Parts: sequence; C-alpha cells; structure tokens
Amino acid sequence: MSNFEQFHFDFYQSNYTIDDQEEGCNSYGSDKNLCESRKSQTEKQPAAGAFVPSDMLLSPQSYTGQILQPACSPGTLSQFGYADGFDEEPPLLEELGINFEHIWQKTLTVLNPMKPADGSIMNETDLTGPMVFCLALGATLLMAGKVHFGYVYGMSAIGCLAMHALLNLMSASGVSHGCVASVLGYCLLPMVILSSSAVLFSLQGIPGTVLALFIIGWCSLSASKIFTSALAMEGQQLLIAYPCALLYGLFALLTVF
Repeated sequence: MSNFEQFHFDFYQSNYTIDDQEEGCNSYGSDKNLCESRKSQTEKQPAAGAFVPSDMLLSPQSYTGQILQPACSPGTLSQFGYADGFDEEPPLLEELGINFEHIWQKTLTVLNPMKPADGSIMNETDLTGPMVFCLALGATLLMAGKVHFGYVYGMSAIGCLAMHALLNLMSASGVSHGCVASVLGYCLLPMVILSSSAVLFSLQGIPGTVLALFIIGWCSLSASKIFTSALAMEGQQLLIAYPCALLYGLFALLTVF
C-alpha cells in the first residue's frame, strides 16, 4: 500500500507553473509579445463549462442581470396580432351576436310593411328578437288565462321547417334555417299586439275576427316583403305571403279561441 500511495503522489504531483512557461519562452528565444498575449488570454478566459452571456463579454459594466427578458417593442406585438389592452377588445354583446341597432331596424321594418327592407340586415341569423316576441306572445296569452307556451314554440318550430323547405325550392340561392326563424319571429310582433288586445276584451265576435284578419295580413305581408328582398325573389311576394298567412293564422286561432 505504501508503494501505491507513493506512486499516486508522484504521478499527480507537478511543480509546473505559468512562470516556468514564461521562462521557457525566454530561454528558447520566443517572441516576448506572443507570451504576453497568451498570458492575457489565459487570464481573461473563463473557467471551462461556465455559461457567460455575450453581453458580459462585450461590456461587463453594462450587465443588468436580465438574461431571459428579450427586448420586444410594441410594434412587434402588433405584428403578431396581440392587443395592447382590453380597450381594443370588442364588446360582449357584439361577441354574442346581439346588435340592438339591427334589432331596432328589423322591428321598424315589421311595424311598417310599406317600408323597403334591407336585405343585408334581414339575412342575418339573429334570434334575440324572435325569442323575446315568442315570450311576449306566451306571456300575453297567459294574462288572458291561456297557458300555450308549448303550442307557441311547437308551431314556430314546425312552421320554420316548412317555410325553409318551401323557400329552398322557390329560390335559386337558398336560405338557412336561422334566417327563416329570424324573419318569421320578427314578424310575430303584430300577433303580440293581437294577444295583448285579447287581455282587454274578447275577440270572439265580428270586431275580433276583423282585427285578427288584419293582423294576419300584416304579419304575412311583412314576412313576404322581407323574404323577397333578402332572397332576391321579385315578383313572388304573393306566393310567399300565402304560406305565411297560413302559419300566422294558426297563431291567430290560438289567440282568439
């Protein structure tokens, strides 16, 4: 064991230093500037395996310690589509597809059958107004002592499916289910007026029948006008008004009786 320890000590023991390297350079007549450059490089070179950022190598005095924080300008964020804050985000109602201006325009178009309809607005699948008018119709019928919410929604669904099939056969461009439901629902507003009048007086008589026929013609005329303008079906308004009158006639019968 003593021989092995002596061998181990002799093998790793070394008295070699940088001063010996400088003396060797001087003894062999090497260039003095070359030795000094090697010495300066040895002093400046960091330890092996140590990570040194490039910023520290270039300017040690300007290092701030922010290695993992890349400098990014606001223009770069805008190029990638990131918003600066919550100010540029659209409103919640707009994200949900609720536009009160379009709802008001559609309501005015239904209330005035002689007003020309805007096809671009009427072609939207907006169901906010139809849901409100269906609830209003059921609520007014409930005030008159008639619980017909199921009938209102059932006839609305069947009527939308039938009108969708009929309009797809008649028009060249075609129409979606949402557009048909939206138009028929908005044109249900005059029927709400009829059901509201049923709360005040009975409609089972000649005045009530005349008022019901007037409301049916009002609803069917508004719906046919909107469909012809949205689907470019000029000259076919009467053909569209007939099935619409049949549908709204069912709601009138439900209101009167």
